[in-house]
Amino acid sequence: MPQTQRKVAIVTGASSGIGKLLAAGLPAHCAVDELWLVARREDRLFALGEELPLPVRVFALDLTKAESIAPLRAQLEEEQPDVRVLINASGFGKFDRFDRIGAEDAAGMVDLNCRALTLVMQAVLPWCSKGSVIVNIASVAAFQPVPFGAEYAATKAYVLSLSRAVNKELRPRGIRVLAVCPYWTRTAFFDRANNQSVITHFDCMYDPAFIAKKTFRAMKKKRDYVVPGFVAKATHALTKLLPHSLVMRVFIAQQKLKNK
Repeated sequence: MPQTQRKVAIVTGASSGIGKLLAAGLPAHCAVDELWLVARREDRLFALGEELPLPVRVFALDLTKAESIAPLRAQLEEEQPDVRVLINASGFGKFDRFDRIGAEDAAGMVDLNCRALTLVMQAVLPWCSKGSVIVNIASVAAFQPVPFGAEYAATKAYVLSLSRAVNKELRPRGIRVLAVCPYWTRTAFFDRANNQSVITHFDCMYDPAFIAKKTFRAMKKKRDYVVPGFVAKATHALTKLLPHSLVMRVFIAQQKLKNK
């Protein structure tokens, strides 16, 4: 690679929540020359850029649209940067009974959580090199079927499985893929996902700053996924020990969802 190649970090979903905090914290944790921020809300991206100590490039893209990744891919091909970090933090969820979720929302979860994440990874990987890290935000829901969050959990299971397998594939190139699997987290994402108050029982609600801190720590280690927080880890352990049929029954009973 040319010595003059700019080292960049790319963050999708950078306008709010975990993605915003990860973008804001990257300059202190990674040696890069420039940040590329991706989200729909251009004004928020520019506002974040003004707070950061590095040059920022803004991509106001709706990643649920099939053509949206083309500008990012074109910019990569034109500049040929050394992408040291890619963080896929864009995500969309809807908690409700599956047959009550509208077609647009149902398609949006698959398009953003699965298709867009996959295509962004494919677009960026040619510009990664030894030591590069790809971080995909999954969920603790990836480890079990979740009634009344069925499709969302399924998309996050895809993210987790994809991340772990691609991490193994890329090991000879020295590129890591890390899946981060948070528990309930207090963000605007959650407000949107649960605006019908279908889910009402929260044994723990994590601060997004805690998730960001644990993500940066995990980026320096060799694991292919991380579950931040004691309650999240305990839940993950139970989903491995107990039959999923029992886990789903307990979840439904906690949420009093059976007849909703």
